[in-house]
Amino acid sequence: MKSDNAAQLLADELAGKFPDARGRFGPFGGRYVPETLFAAFENLDAAVKQHLHAADFQAELARELANWVGRPTALTHAPKMSAAWGAEVWFKREDLAHTGAHKINNALGQALLAKRLGVKRIVAETGAGQHGVATAAACARVGLPCTVYMGSVDMERQAPNVGRMKLLGATVVPVTSGDQTLRAAIDEAFRDWVANPTDTFYIIGSAVGPHPFPYLVRELQSVIGKEARRQFLERTGKLPDAVMACVGGGSNSIGLFHPFIGDASVEIIGIEAGGTGDKLGHNAATLAYGRPGVLHGAYSLLLQDADGQIQETHSVSAGLDYPGVGPEHSLLLWAGRVRYEAATDDDSLAALAECCRLEGILPAIESAHAFAGAKRWAKSNPGKAVLIGLSGRGDKDMPTLQRTLLAVKE
Repeated sequence: MKSDNAAQLLADELAGKFPDARGRFGPFGGRYVPETLFAAFENLDAAVKQHLHAADFQAELARELANWVGRPTALTHAPKMSAAWGAEVWFKREDLAHTGAHKINNALGQALLAKRLGVKRIVAETGAGQHGVATAAACARVGLPCTVYMGSVDMERQAPNVGRMKLLGATVVPVTSGDQTLRAAIDEAFRDWVANPTDTFYIIGSAVGPHPFPYLVRELQSVIGKEARRQFLERTGKLPDAVMACVGGGSNSIGLFHPFIGDASVEIIGIEAGGTGDKLGHNAATLAYGRPGVLHGAYSLLLQDADGQIQETHSVSAGLDYPGVGPEHSLLLWAGRVRYEAATDDDSLAALAECCRLEGILPAIESAHAFAGAKRWAKSNPGKAVLIGLSGRGDKDMPTLQRTLLAVKE
């Protein structure tokens, strides 16, 4: 997707001008919310402007990230995968962060912000369960009660994370409406906030939703790319030739990508869930097959039919099973700075098995989509270096892996 204004848009992005005052990333983003939430969003916007980059807030966040989350996470070279693929493969290890994924960076930051706003309770949504676990842990840390909405389909395939959320003190509410996955869970979390706009804070899990959520999540997750860029330079004396991450709603990927946007020598590639095919309902590859529209309060690319009806999606990974994407990703595609591709269920599961066998690391199925994309890239770029965002660990996926990879082996 290109535009006559692509060069100027990209220049503005590099200058840090997006989102603009209206919460727009070029033509994407914005704020489409019920009237009952106008005041809540104005308060949130004011709080982000007042606190997010204030020295005292950043100092508190940095202390918690270091002493509770365990940052910085490791940069790991993958020697056997490098030999097998013919390119130098590196992982940014968000699987080593507290609670097992990148989600904790955002959940902690928003929980600290909510505490400063004096709210009485937190609501959140979750798909793969990692954001729910991270939010439950962060709320326990700051002392706020937490309710997590989760689709009943996802609760079945991510049962270990449901138990973890409950142990961490969260109330987990099954969502049986709609597609019973992440999209439906977001719907219910927004309904809760609409009903309780003054005493409730919604910790959204991805770089989606109305402004300022995409900006807020990007800023909190950019710690991933800032660390990775610094670590890669320290270890190798240069930048990677390519940076790659899986893309669902887009928080781990925008966090990794954003600090590299200004590095013209670095190719940036996002890998979406290709599912079982390119037809509507067979995948969750929004940037590959989507058209612009409004979902969950923002204008972005969506998977929809000819009548504009949002379509159900499919992915073996619960965390990528979403019919939209963050508006900044739509801008980066439109401006031509980032390339987006899809990886199928089968290719992603095969890449997961290969990583386990060669490197002794069990990645999340979501992360394995980026591995599948990186393997394709490596074949055309022998000897070059690719940095992959390993967004989370795969312990949570054992019920799915028992039915797929392990069932085949047995």
